[in-house]
Amino acid sequence: MNLIIQGPGFEARHAENLAQLTGAHSIEPISPSACRLRGATHHGELASWCETRALDCAWVPEGRRFADLRLLAMDMDSTLITIECIDEIGALYGLREKISAITAAAMRGELDFTNSLQKRVTLLAGLEASALERVYNERLQLSAGAEALIARCKAARVKLLLVSGGFTFFTERLKARLGLDFARANTLEVQGGRLTGALAGEIVSPAAKATILRETVAKLGATREQVLAIGDGANDLPMITEAGVSIAYRAKPIVRENATYALDFSGLDGVLNLFE
Repeated sequence: MNLIIQGPGFEARHAENLAQLTGAHSIEPISPSACRLRGATHHGELASWCETRALDCAWVPEGRRFADLRLLAMDMDSTLITIECIDEIGALYGLREKISAITAAAMRGELDFTNSLQKRVTLLAGLEASALERVYNERLQLSAGAEALIARCKAARVKLLLVSGGFTFFTERLKARLGLDFARANTLEVQGGRLTGALAGEIVSPAAKATILRETVAKLGATREQVLAIGDGANDLPMITEAGVSIAYRAKPIVRENATYALDFSGLDGVLNLFE
């Protein structure tokens, strides 16, 4: 196993200090913000040492190659993008506090996701549908490193699946903008230019996320070991457990505990450093 250390504040001295702490026999730079320590051994102080310096650490098997992947599946809100779209829609009408409190509890796994989504969507009833365009144009930003990760996937011919408990208004635009292969999400019902407070069609629940991933894997003729999944909230758990490698990205504790790796400080391009 190799020890990967990375983060925006990474410095060469960090690698040297950790090599001494873990007994690593060599330091291999990966990028200006990451390195690989070969021959390192587990040390009880490693996690806390890295956390206090805003560094991510991960034990990665020798020879795990990004080029061996067939599919990368990721969540949208607070993963591919920095915002929770439904919170931002509500914020335009003074509803952020009500909606974001429900969102946060659902992402921590304290509320049933489907019920919490329906409750939040109900609060949007009567709002102008133009609010969706405003959120996309004015507030939606890609997470740091997202474009670099997507570019590497395309270069390696790894297919990209965006599967979200959010809304098709945003996933379809991101799919076209970023050249993603597949996208699934919920559809907000609109009548007379206003949101009705309901969803149209099947809800993309946590279980549905896992089903969509399995269906896509089967369509590609891939294996579980060839799948990488990234998420941040409790509703992503069924999906990430279907993947051979899973990443908890800036995630809630329950997700960090169940994912293969956690990235708390690095951008999405930090995923690339976990492979050779």
